[in-house]
Amino acid sequence: MSRSCVATDLEIRPYEDADEPRVIELLSASLGAGPSGHRSAAFFRWKHLENPFGRSFLLVAEADGRIVGLRAFLRWRFRAGGRELAAVRAVDTATHPEFQGRGIFSRLTAAGVDAVRGDADLVFNTPNDKSGPGYLKLGWREVGRIPVSIRVRRPAVFARGVRTLRTESAPARPAPEVRALRAADVLADDSFVERALAAAERADGLATPRSLRYLRWRYGAAPGFDYRAIRLDDVDGFAVFRVRPRGALWESTVTELVVGPGDVAGARRLLRAVGKAARVDHMAIHAPTGTAAARAARRSGFLRAPGGVLFVANPLREGLQPDPTRLDAWALTLGDVEVF
Repeated sequence: MSRSCVATDLEIRPYEDADEPRVIELLSASLGAGPSGHRSAAFFRWKHLENPFGRSFLLVAEADGRIVGLRAFLRWRFRAGGRELAAVRAVDTATHPEFQGRGIFSRLTAAGVDAVRGDADLVFNTPNDKSGPGYLKLGWREVGRIPVSIRVRRPAVFARGVRTLRTESAPARPAPEVRALRAADVLADDSFVERALAAAERADGLATPRSLRYLRWRYGAAPGFDYRAIRLDDVDGFAVFRVRPRGALWESTVTELVVGPGDVAGARRLLRAVGKAARVDHMAIHAPTGTAAARAARRSGFLRAPGGVLFVANPLREGLQPDPTRLDAWALTLGDVEVF
């Protein structure tokens, strides 16, 4: 992509490696510490440069020698049956506070979509209530809300703190001890993970293709995220989760639950082990409809919470199958949609 001036005082251009310090400074000024709790060069490189699906497509907006805007499209892939789609996830939209309200978000996003068109089949993301309308104005379609199911572990504490679930403030209580192996350690066992993946249930719909390389990047190498994993001797599968603050509460977020076709009993044992691994106030999961993981969650007492994760998509070519603008076309996990 060639450099182009979109206004007399603003230039949009591709990201260059030398921009890294200024981009991290911009992300911190615009978006704060982020979900990992710290904006670092290691985290930026892990997310955007070391992704097994490919290096992110990154654009910056520059004014008077300052980087004042960033638009990042994280490379992704989805598979449904024998079809595979190349996708990008719209992430890390950052505009310096001094330059907000000047249309930089729209300009960067439009330029980014034009640049990836032909290289990607669709754009997707999970915007918050503030940014969602902006994406819809730019041609994104609201697919729906991905339901999240929770199981309360400490009813009295949960009842007191449930009103703070949508806030970003960390609970005053110390983080609970987590008695489970780090995900990196479980994923280091090549034969176990590859055997579990080979035997794993395949959900109907668009799903992220799981591989040992992907799992190690996503859960084993993520700086600042303490992902843990559970494996049991009598279950040919595993669960990945992390303990995170949710308002005044502590939550165990189950991001992956990998079991064989129909192994509801094995999935329930894994969920039970996750629940015992940390004294959290509640657990959360989303599993594709009709899978053993989804049935296990229901039978383990998980109930659908109000709301859900807003999911939007922008197909970049016609006739994509399954239709990515239909919620029932997707087979996602919380690991696919959580912000990182």
